[in-house]
Amino acid sequence: MQYPIETMKPEEFPKLLGEITDPPEQLYQRGTPLPEAARYLCVVGSRQYTSYGRSICQKLMAGLTGHDICIVSGLALGIDAIAHKAALEAGLACVGVPGSGLNDDVLYPRTNKPLADDILKSGGSLISEFDPDFKAKAWGFPQRNRIMAGLSHAVLVIEATEQSGTLITARLASEYNRDVFTVPGSLKSSSTAGPHQLIRDGAALIRSAEDILKELGLENLGEIIDKTADLTEAETAIIEALAEPLTKDDLIERVDLPANQVNILISQLELKGVIAERAGKIEAV
Repeated sequence: MQYPIETMKPEEFPKLLGEITDPPEQLYQRGTPLPEAARYLCVVGSRQYTSYGRSICQKLMAGLTGHDICIVSGLALGIDAIAHKAALEAGLACVGVPGSGLNDDVLYPRTNKPLADDILKSGGSLISEFDPDFKAKAWGFPQRNRIMAGLSHAVLVIEATEQSGTLITARLASEYNRDVFTVPGSLKSSSTAGPHQLIRDGAALIRSAEDILKELGLENLGEIIDKTADLTEAETAIIEALAEPLTKDDLIERVDLPANQVNILISQLELKGVIAERAGKIEAV
């Protein structure tokens, strides 16, 4: 199957990406439109990974199975590729952001071309701000990293030395007011020096998939939806949109329903005790 390259203008960008201080002028995209997942999680790490890094990455991705999370990574060798492969196995949506253009003959790295194909076949997407025939260059990777961070609600770092380029993505995430997560490791390993520095700087310590869900505010979402199984389709759409507290205007935009219908649904759900309005925002309870 062919996956033509489309052009996205700034007004078509996901809201989070459009909010960063230095958004791209345009994006090129292959595959399906970017999924409307409850949370985008960027996973990055060392190219020179250890067996510990590989296994913890695979375990974390497997633990997210069934949750409305899209995994973003750079299609790079190492942890990036491991995260994408494990996410695909877990049935999670994927977005790859290579440091090259999106044409098959320049896609970087070449060894991950089959992985890029698997992402596209799974219904995922590849995006890049570089021209489709742009060949990867060293200066392009930090520039690419800002798109990964800007697109995501949080960045998860799995293994990185203190001088790793992976930490650029974590720094950008902090500058964009995104959450930063990381996995601890052995004090004797240089591959976990970067995560330990991030923990000292305030990053959330991740030990399990449950920790990720908690930090993303998704740990109780499944319980909420089960509890309200008798709701109408429109009422359920409201609950699913409230993975995080939203203003009424944001909720209307998220569920794409007429404002008067949303107002009625809010009243109905408040009476049923499954949502509440607090401090100007509506949240599931």
